[in-house]
Amino acid sequence: MASLPIFPDSKPKLVGIARLASEGETLRQGHEVEYFTLPVRSLLNRCTGSRMPFTWTINPYRGCEFACKYCYARYTHEFMELRDGVDFEQKIFVKQHAADLLRQELHHVKPGEDIAIGTATDPYQPAERRFEVTRAILEELVRYRGLEIGIVTKSNLVLRDVEVLQQVAKSNRLFVNITITTLNVDLARILEPRAPRPDLRLDAIQELNQAGIAAGVICAPVLPGITDSPRDLEALVRATAQAGGKHIYANPLFLKPSSSAVFMPFLEKEFPELVESYQQRYKDRAFLPGSYRKRLSQLMKRLREKHGIPTGYDRYSQNTHPQAADEAEQMKLF
Repeated sequence: MASLPIFPDSKPKLVGIARLASEGETLRQGHEVEYFTLPVRSLLNRCTGSRMPFTWTINPYRGCEFACKYCYARYTHEFMELRDGVDFEQKIFVKQHAADLLRQELHHVKPGEDIAIGTATDPYQPAERRFEVTRAILEELVRYRGLEIGIVTKSNLVLRDVEVLQQVAKSNRLFVNITITTLNVDLARILEPRAPRPDLRLDAIQELNQAGIAAGVICAPVLPGITDSPRDLEALVRATAQAGGKHIYANPLFLKPSSSAVFMPFLEKEFPELVESYQQRYKDRAFLPGSYRKRLSQLMKRLREKHGIPTGYDRYSQNTHPQAADEAEQMKLF
C-alpha cells in the first residue's frame, strides 16, 4: 500500500497528528472519497470544558463522508496540514487498533464521568460498514460495568449493532443521540448530502427504543430562516414523540471560518435571499446572540411539554452539544 500522497516534500517537517496522517496507508480510493490508516497513540480524549456534559470523547474516524454543509469540525483536518475544506469529507482517516488502545486507557475513567462517541465525526458514517472500528469499540465496552456512554450519529447503520448495544446497556448507562435537522427530505439532501434520510433516522430511534436502548434526537444545528420556523420544529418534536424518543433538544448554527468557507457558498447557491442576513449575524462572531438561543430553548421546552417528551434525561437537554462549545473547548473533542 502506498503512503499518503498529499504532503509535498517541499513542506516543513510535519509533527504530531500531521506526521501520523502523512504516514497513513491508502486503504481504498473510490468516488471522491479516499480512506487512509491513522496510527494514533490514544483513542480516549479528555474534555475538560465546563460547558460539555461529558468528560471523555472517542472519535473512531477523522473526517466524515456525510459532507454536511454546516459541519463545525472541518477545521480538524487543518491539524494534519489538509486545509481545503472539502478534504474533511473526501479524505477519511481510520484509526488503528482502537479496541486495544481503549482497553489500555479505560482505567482513567472515574465513576460518573461520561464518554461521548462521535463528537467530531460520525461513528456510523459509510466507512464504518467496511472497517467496523465503532463496532470494535462497542465490543470492548461490553467487558466493563458502570460506564456512562453517549453516542451521536446521523445514521441508521447504528441498528446493525443493536445486539452489541444491548449488551453494553446491561451493565452501563447508554444513550444514543440521533441528529435530525429537518424532516424535509429534499432540504436534508442538500444540507447533508450523504447522510441517511430523516425518516430512516426516526425509524432507527423507534427501533432502538423498542429494543430497550434509550434514544432521542439532537436538532443541531438549527439554521436561521431555513429550519427554525416554529411549525417545522414542532413537526420534528411531534415525530420524535411518535417514535418514542426519550428527549429532543436544539442548538443554533455555530459557524467557524473553516465552516463558513463551505457553508456560505452553499447559501449563495441555495438560499441567496438569506446571504446578507447571515453575513450580518456572523460578521464578527461564530455564535448567534444569546437572545436567539434563549428563544429557541424556550420554544423547544414548550414543544416538549406539549407533545409529552419525557423529562428524565435532562442532562442531555442542556445547551451543551459540541456545536455550542467555544473554540478552546472544540479543540478537546477530537
